[in-house]
Amino acid sequence: MMPHSVEDIEIQLLLEALYHQYHYDFRHYARASVKRRLIQARTQLGFSSFSAMQAALLHDLSTLPRLLNYLTVQVSEMFRDPAYFRALREKIIPHLRTYPSLKVWVAGCSNGEELYSLSILFREEGLEQRTMFYATDINPEALRAAEAGIYPLDQIRKFTENHQQTAAPTSLSDYYTADYGRAAFDKTLRERVVFSDHSLVTDAVFGEMHLISCRNVLIYFDRSLQDRALGLFRDSLARKGFLGLGAKESLRFSKHAEAFADFVREEKIYQRREP
Repeated sequence: MMPHSVEDIEIQLLLEALYHQYHYDFRHYARASVKRRLIQARTQLGFSSFSAMQAALLHDLSTLPRLLNYLTVQVSEMFRDPAYFRALREKIIPHLRTYPSLKVWVAGCSNGEELYSLSILFREEGLEQRTMFYATDINPEALRAAEAGIYPLDQIRKFTENHQQTAAPTSLSDYYTADYGRAAFDKTLRERVVFSDHSLVTDAVFGEMHLISCRNVLIYFDRSLQDRALGLFRDSLARKGFLGLGAKESLRFSKHAEAFADFVREEKIYQRREP
């Protein structure tokens, strides 16, 4: 989108500065979403304009992590959209059982809720010990939170309800300890997890993944960036590997659509076609 107003020009220059100074590339994120988050950041961080924010970004290192917390979405929950995880349990896991070892990539892992959901599901299904999980995000604070695996106790009721709806054979309470208003998830759930800074915008493939779960990330990208990410997923998947997207995401208009077949259409789970 070409900038039309002074404010749009300021935003464009701010995003260029963020990219050239720190190599975080938000230039092809959906502009309306980026603008909304930057307006929130400008207000709450106390800047008079986007130009003032740009100056601080270039000259004050403490501005970057604060701004990233607004530009990267960290809102999630464990077993979000339970039908998706139930479909993984009932329709994808039987295929994954046929492999002696597995690789799972949680792309855009945020604070780790989806990672722990998958780690618990794979433990319940007896696959955890043959699986390596890769949890990636561009926000260092989010990665630290994911690695800690500690969540407010008032979120656990919703997490538990979601978990129960996945046809789980265990109780979520088996996997955490509660104290001082927080729930700390068992550190063994992350023994087979590699946490890594990785950008779907600029970084390369993760090879031979059997499952990639990237949910509610592509909705923030423009079409060209969606295609870039989906091409990355295609090249990162093993033969007949699976890709899970969010409820509002689709391959329908992607130039890579032909590389995937619908597997569980209603839950946006796809399988890579034979090359």
